Amino acid sequence: MTKKNHGKLHKTLVEQVLDQHKIKYQQIEFATHQVGDVFELDAHQQSYQRHQIYKTLAAITKDHEPIIGVVPLDCRLSLKKLARAADKKKVQMIPLKDLAAITTFEHGANTPVGIYEKKGYPIYFDCSAQQQGEIIISSGQIGRSVLVNAEAVAKLVHASFADLIEA
Repeated sequence: MTKKNHGKLHKTLVEQVLDQHKIKYQQIEFATHQVGDVFELDAHQQSYQRHQIYKTLAAITKDHEPIIGVVPLDCRLSLKKLARAADKKKVQMIPLKDLAAITTFEHGANTPVGIYEKKGYPIYFDCSAQQQGEIIISSGQIGRSVLVNAEAVAKLVHASFADLIEA
């Protein structure tokens, strides 16, 4: 006999980790659409501001060390600023074809909590997350996210806050 899940979403790895560390969150499900080989969020159909939704972007140093930047959905990550925050000379985005092998998450599902839990890579949040308080990050599956306190998540994943947005 199976239990029925009356309208509640199953818990992702990210949500299980947040539960384990007693960090409060709210589950969010976003509609998505496919563009070429990737899925994109239909954030404009939601009641959340695009600046409150954060994307997790993976870069790599010339020494092949992954570095993770987390910035608002409506902003561009500055690779120069990410490199400076990580005390590296230069970083570049990880090619899409290599992304899942390096982060263990497909494009559109990368999440600071999951990447830290599985890989322990250094993570940097844009300072706007700290100022906003509650932000929305991916829950590790396409179309799934969590509304969570930025400071609590940053502490969990040993992240630093820095200016990462391209001017």
